[in-house]
Amino acid sequence: MNLSYIFITSFLVGLSGAMMPGPLLTVTITESTRRGFKAGPFLILGHGLLEVVLVIALSLGLAAFLTRDTVTTVIAFVGGAFLLWMGWDMARAAYQNKVTLDGGGENNEGVLTGSLHPVWTGILVSLANPYWVIWWATIGLGYITMSLKLGTPGLLAFFSGHILADLAWYSFIAAGIVAGKQLLSPRVYRGIILVCGGFLVFLGGSFIYYGFN
Repeated sequence: MNLSYIFITSFLVGLSGAMMPGPLLTVTITESTRRGFKAGPFLILGHGLLEVVLVIALSLGLAAFLTRDTVTTVIAFVGGAFLLWMGWDMARAAYQNKVTLDGGGENNEGVLTGSLHPVWTGILVSLANPYWVIWWATIGLGYITMSLKLGTPGLLAFFSGHILADLAWYSFIAAGIVAGKQLLSPRVYRGIILVCGGFLVFLGGSFIYYGFN
C-alpha cells in the first residue's frame, strides 16, 4: 500500500458513490439549470468543507458516537424532514409557476432556487442525508484508518482522491445541464424542478422510514 494506491482507490470508490442518484445530484441539476456551471463546483465546495470537518472528527474518534442506533435514528428523522420540506417547496414553486430560468424578481423564491448560496446548500443537503453520515462512519472510517498508517500524507491522499471524484462528477453534470439549457423551455424547466422536488420528497420519506426501522 502506498500513496498512489490510496489516492486511486479512494477516487474510484468516491466516484461510484457520487454517481448514485441522491439529494446532492438532484440539487446539482436544479441549481446548474438556474445558476450555470459554477453551481456544481460551489455545491461540492460546501460538501467538501463539511467532509473535511467530518474526517478530522472521525480521526479523533467520532465514529463510535455516529454509529449508535439513537444517533442514526435522529439523523434519519431530521434529515428526512428537511428533505421533505425542500422537495415540497421546490414542487410547490414549480406548480405555482414561481420558478424561472433567469432567477430574478420574486420568482425562484424556494429554498433550493435562490435563497441560499450553493455552498451552504451543499452543506445542508449533505447533512440531511443519513446515508452520507453512515458511509463516513463505516467505509470512510475504514479508509481513514488505512490511510493514517502512512501518516498525514496518507490521509491527504485519501481525501484528495475522494473529493476530486465528487468534483469531477458533479462538474460533469453541471456542464451537461448548461450545455442543454438552451433547449429548455420554461415549461420543461418547471417540469424538471417538479420532478426533482418529488424525488426529494421520496428520499425524505425513505429516510424517515429508515429511522423507524
